Amino acid sequence: MSIKGSKQLYVGLFVVVVLLGIVVVHSGMLSKTQPTNAAQTVAVKAMQVVTRDTPISREFVGQVKAKSEIKIMSKVSGNVVAKMVNGGDTVYKGQPLFRIDNKQYRSAINSARATLVKSQATLNNTQKDVERYQKLAALKGVSQQTLDAYISQAEEEAAAIEVNQASLQQAIEDEQDTLIVSPVDGRIDVNDVSLGYYVVAGSTTMATVSSINPVWVQFSMSETEYLKYIRSGNGSLPASFKDHLQLMLSDGKEYPLIGQVEQIDRGVSDTTGTITLKASFDNPQNFLLPGMFARVVVQETVLQGALMIPQKAVKEVLDNTFVIVVTGDNKAESRQVKLGDRIGDMWLVEEGLSATDCVVVEGIDKVKQGNDLQVTMIQPDAQTPAKQ
Repeated sequence: MSIKGSKQLYVGLFVVVVLLGIVVVHSGMLSKTQPTNAAQTVAVKAMQVVTRDTPISREFVGQVKAKSEIKIMSKVSGNVVAKMVNGGDTVYKGQPLFRIDNKQYRSAINSARATLVKSQATLNNTQKDVERYQKLAALKGVSQQTLDAYISQAEEEAAAIEVNQASLQQAIEDEQDTLIVSPVDGRIDVNDVSLGYYVVAGSTTMATVSSINPVWVQFSMSETEYLKYIRSGNGSLPASFKDHLQLMLSDGKEYPLIGQVEQIDRGVSDTTGTITLKASFDNPQNFLLPGMFARVVVQETVLQGALMIPQKAVKEVLDNTFVIVVTGDNKAESRQVKLGDRIGDMWLVEEGLSATDCVVVEGIDKVKQGNDLQVTMIQPDAQTPAKQ
């Protein structure tokens, strides 16, 4: 090839390269890396690690129980002729509940009284005879044996009077027992007997009355937990535990009154391996009912400057817990953390974070290590957005 032809070839190649460059620039082929970077930027919401003095507590599942639960039984037999309360009513000590037919018991009173009056009259006559025979015996008009017989008869009749007096008293008490009253303040159950029902003395349960102020809340703890508290209290439950129990009801609301531990079981259960405790709670408004479930909350200590993060900021992978931390240049950094107790909707952080860290709380599932982040900062309480 000639020198002139070679020059023309080079010029042609140069022109082709220039034209290709122009086409590439106009087609945007060189800018395809920019959408790739944009796709890696993830919009998230983040929150700075919360620092606050935090009370640490323990919770135990408890159940409300009546301090007294008494089965109402009659001391006398008969038909129920009156009911003064309805099932479920609140009752008071000494309040009439039922009336049993008392006609036969009033008859028994009349009979016992008549028997007593007759025995008293008999004794009066015998005592007069004794007085007469004592005078005759002094004059040797009758033998001593005859006098002794009358004296013995008078003593027997005096003893009979005592028996008859006891019979009359028993008859009076039986008649009084036809009115059944509540032995305690409390609430009567709905499984009470109906009008006309025949009750057997000492056998038929007419109703059950449960005391409701104060009430027990019974709960259990493991042997390990019990030993921990006993050691911290130098051989007994610490006062912060024993005398300051809080109650969280099944609706999540806190019961306003404080309870105290009053009973601890004598030993560890063979079946559950736990120790049962009973705490007393005042119940002036009859708000707590036997059978209710509640959580007994024990305040243990207050951690000064504790670090806390929302539960939704935490990811669990193979029994390990991680959070996504926002770095200073708004990139995602996956970091393993060690968590302590759960307090409300927050986790207590023991290791892995500092008070200056920010963690992703929304959009965490979209983020990968190293992603660029478009961060909206939110507050821990009002969830108020604030652009970063």
